[in-house]
Amino acid sequence: MRENRLAAFSPIRWREDHLELLDQTLLPHKEEWLECRDAEHVAGAIRRLSVRGAPAIGVAAAFGLVVGLTGATDFELDEHFESTFALLAGTRPTAVNLQWALDRGRRVYDRHRTRGVAAVRSALLNWARELHAADIEANRRMGDFGAELFAEGDRVLTHCNAGALATGGYGTAIGVIQSSWAAGRLAMVWVDETRPLLQGARLTAWELEQAAIPYKLVTDNSVGSLMSRGLVDRVVVGADRIAANGDVANKIGTYTVAVLADRHDVPFYVAAPLSTIDRATPTGAGIPIEERESFEVTQVFGVDVAPGETQAANIAFDVTPAELVAAIITDVGVLKPPFGDTIAAAFDGNR
Repeated sequence: MRENRLAAFSPIRWREDHLELLDQTLLPHKEEWLECRDAEHVAGAIRRLSVRGAPAIGVAAAFGLVVGLTGATDFELDEHFESTFALLAGTRPTAVNLQWALDRGRRVYDRHRTRGVAAVRSALLNWARELHAADIEANRRMGDFGAELFAEGDRVLTHCNAGALATGGYGTAIGVIQSSWAAGRLAMVWVDETRPLLQGARLTAWELEQAAIPYKLVTDNSVGSLMSRGLVDRVVVGADRIAANGDVANKIGTYTVAVLADRHDVPFYVAAPLSTIDRATPTGAGIPIEERESFEVTQVFGVDVAPGETQAANIAFDVTPAELVAAIITDVGVLKPPFGDTIAAAFDGNR
């Protein structure tokens, strides 16, 4: 078995005076790091999906607040911070960890702003580093909790990418898969390709290669066939936002997988930290759903696959109703239905 390169891997790193992000748009063929020396660089990387996944976006935004103060004077401090905050907040509307991280960054800023730029930047950098480390540790706990739901020989299906690339490190859904593999409770992984941007084919397959975990890539529309043939024992996916009642927003196609899992009595699990649960949103109906540009559907890697004048709808996320979710695997434990009660209890126990 090859060394698991994924175990200690992070797509986010701080280098002396700037942020570096692994450009996920180039994977799996090229590993290139982007130097982000100002807030515009970080915002651009988030918008074009060079960094993606709710926890990773939150961590990147935390460091974005730091680089956003580069070159500011004490007199310009408030202006730089507010413009940076607004720029980053407007990049991806569905991923709740973005606003979660920015709001916490503002608290750090408010505590130190009277001390000047150098002190504020130092405080924000220390906080961002702590946030990054805490995310990795939370994912490892999540993985251990989730592994308890698996049995020896299980074949799991996952959709999109919820691994180290989508977090500060280790991953949410892929973290559960890694921990289950290490515990001897996993036989193999079915990887959905995840149209239109192929995060499963490009990213999840790449991660499982690094971890030396057996997998097979399948087209998204193979899921029903696999389940009808008894080839899937459970499903685990990540989340970009979870409402207070347990409704889950995740990459488009997740709802379809959940419906099929319900039809075939396959447990459908969601792995996400408490920071992805938005208690201010009562149900999934209140989650903003991002719609992206049509060329992502009509082209594949810059090559047209549809007639030139084709108009396409590019809905980036869908919402899976809570009644289709068997469990939400979090960094504080496994939550079971009724989710309104267990989510509230999880937050009450971790104030």
